[in-house]
Amino acid sequence: MTDEDLRDCFAMFAMAGVIIRGDAWLPKDIWALADDMVETRKHKEKENEEDSGIAAVVPKRTRKR
Repeated sequence: MTDEDLRDCFAMFAMAGVIIRGDAWLPKDIWALADDMVETRKHKEKENEEDSGIAAVVPKRTRKR
């Protein structure tokens, strides 16, 4: 998924939230919010580059009988 696709998804969900709540937002404000979400995500990814990926799953310990 490209950044542009992600931006479109963020804008879609933001618009849906605005419609459901009955708020009055301008479309340019929705796109600005989507841009902020993409930038925040980029910043978060850079911050956690070493921690990115799937966490290891540890099996649940069972009690020996």
